[in-house]
Amino acid sequence: MKFLSFEKDGKQSWGALKDDGIVDLGSRVDGDLHEVLKQGKLEAMKQMAAELAADFSAEGIKYLAPITAPEKIACVGVNYANRNAEYKDGSEAPKYPSLFIRTPDSLTGHDLPLIRPPESHQLDYEGEIVLIIGKEGRRIAEEDAYDHIAGITIMNEGTLRDWVRHAKFNVTQGKNFVHSGSIGPWMVTMDEFTEQQLENMRVTTRVNGEVRQDDTTASMMFPFKYIISYFSKFFHLKPGDVIATGTPNGAGARFEPPIYLVPGDVVEVEVEGVGVLSNGIADEVL
Repeated sequence: MKFLSFEKDGKQSWGALKDDGIVDLGSRVDGDLHEVLKQGKLEAMKQMAAELAADFSAEGIKYLAPITAPEKIACVGVNYANRNAEYKDGSEAPKYPSLFIRTPDSLTGHDLPLIRPPESHQLDYEGEIVLIIGKEGRRIAEEDAYDHIAGITIMNEGTLRDWVRHAKFNVTQGKNFVHSGSIGPWMVTMDEFTEQQLENMRVTTRVNGEVRQDDTTASMMFPFKYIISYFSKFFHLKPGDVIATGTPNGAGARFEPPIYLVPGDVVEVEVEGVGVLSNGIADEVL
């Protein structure tokens, strides 16, 4: 089932997206989707939504991040084997995942613009598959990892390329400009996927209709199970935590010359079995 957070008529809510529209669960239960995950009530919400007709169409809503205020947004860098080769630095495949953190306000929702700041015109796209944690845990065994995932969503992990090189040891600055990336449109619950699908799931990024990135999770150096297990060694993973799992090759910075995003561009990130996350590009209004 698809769960989403949204704003309608100036009021924030959340619900389930069905064929006939949105079931507004936020008007029926206390708390948001994050709180539902914390309380372990996702299955009950799926049953409730299945028994109700849609309250209204999805047209005209403002899409928000599925989890509007996660405690953690953890991002894996350079996780596809050909992405590592794309750096052309002669390095061997990494032994462990690279990790950086994003803040909630660095991301915006589906159908809203990514914002290009005045400090840089090197705004780049990175289409990614995202895991949303549904069950807390520490030192989670790989064989138990899927039990800790509530569902899957999509991220355009937008990056200001020159700002990821402002410091020697980190990329944080270039990953956290306000609304430079996006997430959504919804979370698809894990029961919609088989293990085989999860291990060969396609992610495709298009800019103005042109395919720029296209690969599957079979190319990941660190698959979902490993990422959950590894991160839980130092993180206390909690319901609502967000994990972006890395982007395939084909980012704009890797073209000769680089092709960065400009106002008027439209970026679509499609993940098999989840949907399409679409965003235009706009300059920040000062």
